[in-house]
Amino acid sequence: MASKSGGKQPPSSREPLSKDRVLAAAVALADKGGIRSMSMRKLGEALGVEAMSLYSHVANKDDILDGIVDRVVGEITLPAPKTPWKAAMRQRAIAAHAMLVRHPWASVLIESRLNLGAARLRYFNAGLGTFREAGFSVALTYNAVLAIDSYVYGFALQEVSWPFDEEDRSEVVAAVEPQVSTTDYPYVAEVMGYVMKSGAIRSAPGATRSARYADEFEFGLALVLDGLEKRKTRP
Repeated sequence: MASKSGGKQPPSSREPLSKDRVLAAAVALADKGGIRSMSMRKLGEALGVEAMSLYSHVANKDDILDGIVDRVVGEITLPAPKTPWKAAMRQRAIAAHAMLVRHPWASVLIESRLNLGAARLRYFNAGLGTFREAGFSVALTYNAVLAIDSYVYGFALQEVSWPFDEEDRSEVVAAVEPQVSTTDYPYVAEVMGYVMKSGAIRSAPGATRSARYADEFEFGLALVLDGLEKRKTRP
């Protein structure tokens, strides 16, 4: 029996180990330290078991990576059937973006895994089906989903990679500003000035980093959806 001061609990007092528990712990580890920080040893420690015990529930680390990808994709709430395509794809994109921000490691990992789990298949099928049922051709459906998902993943990757807090944005721009000649790079300087002003506005009480990024994300998403709408109606 473990002492009150520490040590592992006896097996009878622990929640039984399962693949679901292993994957939940793996997601938590990845959220905390990134995919590269996750190892079978650390995962075992997080679960209070020896690393070898994990192999009764997962085949190897690749099995874990496939599993956590499917697990987080399963967090994306899909639009209800028969939702108009533009509203449906907007909801899908916003939900996917929110998931990718919650799990900063997921943007890169999702597209690198070739084994498709049930959640990923549902996610892809729902997006493709939305366009096909709205009358998009197969070719346009493929390109439409590619355009939306590329925008969602790319924006989220840029957002989670920003190394400063939102309130620091204006200070960062101010620090870089002296390096930008208004004569040689007038448009860069102009936009930096805009960012500083808008940053000051966004830094008002109650404004958050997520709120600012949500506005910027939805602006770009609207452009993508409007463009697809025009392409669909093109003769």
